[in-house]
Amino acid sequence: MAEMIENLVSTIIPVFNRPVMLRQAVDSVLAQSWRPIEIIICDDGSTDETVALGPALARNHPEVRYLWNPNRGAGPAREAGRQLARGEFIQYLDSDDTLWPDKFSRQIEALRAHPECGAAYGWIRLCPEDGPPGERPHKWSGRALPTLFPWLLADRWWNTDTPLWRRTVCDAIGPWSDFRYSQDWEYDARAGGLGVRLAHTPEFVCDQRHHAADRQTGHGRWLTPPERVRFFSLLLQHACTTGLGADAPEIKHFSRWVFAHARQCAELGDESAAIDLFALARRTAGGTAADMQSFALLVRLLGWRRAASLAETVHHWTKAGPGRFTRKQSWMEEHGQ
Repeated sequence: MAEMIENLVSTIIPVFNRPVMLRQAVDSVLAQSWRPIEIIICDDGSTDETVALGPALARNHPEVRYLWNPNRGAGPAREAGRQLARGEFIQYLDSDDTLWPDKFSRQIEALRAHPECGAAYGWIRLCPEDGPPGERPHKWSGRALPTLFPWLLADRWWNTDTPLWRRTVCDAIGPWSDFRYSQDWEYDARAGGLGVRLAHTPEFVCDQRHHAADRQTGHGRWLTPPERVRFFSLLLQHACTTGLGADAPEIKHFSRWVFAHARQCAELGDESAAIDLFALARRTAGGTAADMQSFALLVRLLGWRRAASLAETVHHWTKAGPGRFTRKQSWMEEHGQ
């Protein structure tokens, strides 16, 4: 790790084949009212004009550094930047998003006023490509939540650009994982497990842009079945370090969520992952959920794949809605769901 420089904000931007939006993301950091700053562009193996743009930005702006890495995903790219970062504060910024000009000033002010807090966050503005920007804070960024858990068990209720972290907290969280998807959720969960307290700045601080170009978690892709087992196990492990009780509504929601993925993994043909996830779902449900007991009986009669397929068919034809333990996710409120 690089030696820390007091008052410096290090912004780490992972990027893959996204030159136009990368320039806009960098410009939003250069426009910050706070100084000193540094920007570390972590290229995740780009093969287009991004490879030329990154070094050009570094030549034209002394605040910018460019690092090319083999393609391994956003987590390892961010970690390469974290290792080089010298700031007292760390800002992670996705290359397709932008920051508001006073983000650093407002959030550092909040952290100075609340030394017990390890990160400050504010409102996210959702900016769809085919419409006007949202007028309300996106997800739960408008809520003044004191910690990441228990809410992180129900949803990743902010985005990667929202918080400004103290460098000491990032050091305690440790390296970014190699998950191809939701590595940011697991990173936040580690912070939550450490009991990191949050300061809230009630104003817009970043724009999350929804666009037609490829996004990391777009097009229905997510973790492979074995990675889902690891992700859900880690998420619960981090939550449990906070002393969250088994009867917490978020734990009950987590159980239903994992049960759904156990069935999905069974349909995908990964029986090992389905077994592990179903065991995790039953454990967090307290072992008394009637539909889980019925599903276990179906598995004994039909096997994992056929049981999961039948359960999903019944769910579809009966138009069964979410159960009483399923909580609304943060984005649903914006869409009236």
